[in-house]
Amino acid sequence: MTNSIYEQITQQIIEAIESGAADYQMPWHISGASSSLPVNAISRKPYRGVNVLCLWAQATETGYPSNVWATFNQWKELGATVRKGEKATSIVFWKFWTEEDDAEEDNRPHCMARAYHVFNAAQVDGYSLPKVPVLPEVDRIASAESFFTTIGATIKEQGNRAFYRPSTDEIIMPPFQQFRSAEHFYSTLAHEVTHWTAKPERCNRSEALSTRFGSEAYAVEELVAELGSAFLSADLGLMLDPRSDHAGYIENWLAVLKKDHRAIFTAAAKAQSAVDWLHKTAKLHEVQVITDSANYL
Repeated sequence: MTNSIYEQITQQIIEAIESGAADYQMPWHISGASSSLPVNAISRKPYRGVNVLCLWAQATETGYPSNVWATFNQWKELGATVRKGEKATSIVFWKFWTEEDDAEEDNRPHCMARAYHVFNAAQVDGYSLPKVPVLPEVDRIASAESFFTTIGATIKEQGNRAFYRPSTDEIIMPPFQQFRSAEHFYSTLAHEVTHWTAKPERCNRSEALSTRFGSEAYAVEELVAELGSAFLSADLGLMLDPRSDHAGYIENWLAVLKKDHRAIFTAAAKAQSAVDWLHKTAKLHEVQVITDSANYL
């Protein structure tokens, strides 16, 4: 994949961040049907990493009411037709392989990325969204409570500020009743839990970010936590609460993204890895969590 697709996707995210900077509405602060993870119309599997951001940003800009996407040929396979004049949204597909190095007699991993172009269900004719039941809020809150209780994090409710304290490996949250709703409490907790995954015994992220971004690593870690919270909240069917106290990071994020066209790919990948690790940990404890985004079309 040439640099052009990195630049194209990065520019899309930059524009989405800049357009909402005044009132701290980031491209991952979405609502309605599009707030769940975007899914492929054929596989029904959710998109991942930076592709989630691309599709969320496009859905927000255009007002698409659906989280279902597919390529032109996939829609054709389903008997649907992309309407003439509709504009595709670019995403990336990663392919990994190994190639033997004769000098070292070792297999080295290689990665190749290609641009794919997808259309939302709102852009096609001849396709009806399946009717799927929406899980009641009380059940979603109960599932979120089980999830966060069982992952093993030490969570204390005290004070009036949410943060993760690395020195004691504790997450500090304001008391539950200080939040506008249970969903806002848990989406905020999702941000701090993403920070909690950075330690070596979990996702081992801190050193990698420091090596990659130097003095900007702290701001990038905040971006990872923002994206991790958005991904995890979508998984759990929670409404994401914008953290206006993080608005000061926007300028730093934009500076990093404008300088490094692969930075958003790295941040999104680290966030996805954190969420994957959390789900794996929850599964080990036999926690029933909501992972089927198709329930929130």
